[in-house]
Amino acid sequence: MSDRSPFETDMLTLNRYVMEKGRRVKGATGELTQLLNSMLTAIKAISSAVRKAGLAHMFGIAGTVNVTGDEQKKLDVLSNSLVINMLQSSYSTCVLVSEENKEAIITPKDKRGKYVVCFDPLDGSSNIDCLASIGTIFAIYKKTSEDEPSEKDALQPGRNIVAAGYALYGSATLVALSTGQGVDCFMLDPALGEFILVEKDVKIKKKGKIYSLNEGYAKYFDPSVTEYLQKKKFPEEGVSPYGARYVGSMVADVHRTLVYGGIFLYPANQKSPKGKLRLLYECNPIAFIIEQAGGVATTGTEAVLDVKPESIHQRVPFVVGSPDDVQEYLSFVQKHAKSTS
Repeated sequence: MSDRSPFETDMLTLNRYVMEKGRRVKGATGELTQLLNSMLTAIKAISSAVRKAGLAHMFGIAGTVNVTGDEQKKLDVLSNSLVINMLQSSYSTCVLVSEENKEAIITPKDKRGKYVVCFDPLDGSSNIDCLASIGTIFAIYKKTSEDEPSEKDALQPGRNIVAAGYALYGSATLVALSTGQGVDCFMLDPALGEFILVEKDVKIKKKGKIYSLNEGYAKYFDPSVTEYLQKKKFPEEGVSPYGARYVGSMVADVHRTLVYGGIFLYPANQKSPKGKLRLLYECNPIAFIIEQAGGVATTGTEAVLDVKPESIHQRVPFVVGSPDDVQEYLSFVQKHAKSTS
C-alpha cells in the first residue's frame, strides 16, 4: 500500500481518477464517468449503513428470500435500493441486473443511457450479523443492440466488460477498480468522504501459499479437487504446505488472494453440479479484475470471461487466483478428465 501522507495536497481521489480516465477515451461522452461516480456514491452510502447497522437496528433478516434462494437481510434490501436509485439517477444506464431481483430492471425512458450494469449489492451478507467483511461487486457493459432495452442486453460474455470493480467493507472500505487498463485500489478516507488512491496497477503474485474454499463440502468434491487439496496439505518432502483461509464472503476471500496470491475455489460438486456462484454479477466482475492483475479465472473447462450467458442468474464453477496455482489445479482436472474418458 502507498506510504503517501494523508496531508499531501496532490492526493488522487477516485472521482478525479475516473474523470481523468474518461478524458483519455476517444469519443467519450462522460456517461461512464457519471455512472462510476454514481456507483461510488452508492458504495459510500452502503459503507455508512454497514458501519452503523447495529445502532440503526439493521441487523437480522428482512423476512424474505431472494431469487437465488438466499435469505435477505435488512442491509441487503437497503443496499439494493441504494445502488438501483443511484445508477438510474446517473442518466447513463438502460438495464440493471441485481442478485436481489428476479428480472432485469429497465431504466425509465426519461433516465436512460447506454450502459448495462450487473451487480451484487451486498456480497457475503450471511456474515452481516457476526461483523465479518462483506462487499459490493459490479460489472459495466455497453448496450450492443439497437432494440428496446431488455434482459438480453445483459447476456454478454465477460470479455465485453467496460469497467468492473468491487468494494470491500472490512477494517476499512476499499474499492478495487479496473477500466481495462490494470487494477487500482482506493481507500475511503472517512474524514474527507473521498476514496484515495492507495495502490496503482496491482499485480497478483505468480504463485501463492494460500488456498481458499469451503471444505465443509469435501464429501461432495470431484476427485480432481480432492487430490489437488491433498497435494496442497501434504506436499513432498521439503515443500511447505499451503495455509487454508476462508471467510465465506467472496469479496474478502478474493481480495486476500489478490493481495497475498494463492487460489480461491468454488468448483462444481455433487450438490451443486453447475457451481454455486452467479456468472453475471459475481464471477465475471471478479474474473475481469483478477485477469487485469495478471491472474487466471476459470470454470475448470474454459476461461470465465469466455462463457456466453444464457440467463441472468446463471451459476458457474469458479476458480481464480495466481496463474501458477490455477494452472496446477487445471492439471489435476485434465488428468482426471482423461482417466474417465
